[in-house]
Formats: sequence, structure tokens, C-alpha cells
Amino acid sequence: MFLEELLAMPGGEALLKCMQCGTCSGSCPTGYQMDFSPRRLISMIKAGMKQEVLNSAAIWLCASCYTCSVRCPRGIEFTEIMYLLKSMAIKENILPAKHDSSVFYRTFNQIVTETGRMNESKLITNYAMKTDYTRLWKQFAPLGIKLIRRGRVALFPAKIKNRSELKTLMEKARQRGEC
Repeated sequence: MFLEELLAMPGGEALLKCMQCGTCSGSCPTGYQMDFSPRRLISMIKAGMKQEVLNSAAIWLCASCYTCSVRCPRGIEFTEIMYLLKSMAIKENILPAKHDSSVFYRTFNQIVTETGRMNESKLITNYAMKTDYTRLWKQFAPLGIKLIRRGRVALFPAKIKNRSELKTLMEKARQRGEC
């Protein structure tokens, strides 16, 4: 059962605390673009509507701003649940046809796994290479150059100490199904 799958994952048990108040949906800055609000997604999860949830554009439109989590009266970290749903969708090869946000999500995870940090230059370059290269470069290159010149975006990723420890942690998380 879908709910049981999520409950077995770290953070998934929070779903049972939801009282359907709608604060998450009312707080979500991207909620107006979603096919299902966060509140509705929780109801669908509890109803066992796995295919509908994993095929939803909503899980890919989450901005990871944590506003829903901060404002939730029960302390549910719904952003973390959205990450679980994204990971589950990727594992089951359920990717949105209309949105390329799953490509962005995988590119982001790959960079953080490899380097231990996010590098915006590398992210946009790798993402552009996997999607509509020319549109992205035309749209973001002028802004990117300004940000690099002003020192707001690093051209090369910062290195972290003990990258081997990070890789070990990431591999353990991958084995447990957490990323």
C-alpha cells in the first residue's frame, strides 16, 4: 500500500499527523501552478492514489522553500515528503512529460553528491546540456555573467573536506532509499 511505503521511509510517519487544515496549501508560493495542492496530495496519499500522486506535476513544482513546514501547526515537514515522492517517482521512472523539472532535480542531486556543495554555474550548464540548451543560454547568460562578475555566483564549485565520507553517506542513503 502506498501510504505504508511512505510511512516506512524516514520522515514519512509525519503524514499521520496531518489534520487537513490547509495551512500548507495556503502558504505555498507555487501552489497556484500545481495540479493538486499539498493538502490534497496528503489526502490522495492516505487514499492510496499512488499513480495519481507520482504522476502529479505538483511534486516537481515544489520550490523547497519550507514555508509549508514552518507554518504547519503540527510541524509536518511536507517539503521532505515532496522529496520522498520525487525520489519514488524517479525510481519508478515516472517522470513528467510536460515539465523538465525532474531533469533539474537529478542534475542538482548529482552535483551535490559529487562535490558536497551546490554550484549554480555548474547546475545551469549541466541542466542546459540536458534540456533546451539555446533557450536557457539566451535567457540566463546575461544575468549569469553579471552575477559572476559581481562575485555572487562562483564559476567553479567549492571543495569540501572529506569528500570520501560524503560519498559513503550518500551511498548509505541511496541503499536505504533516501535519495
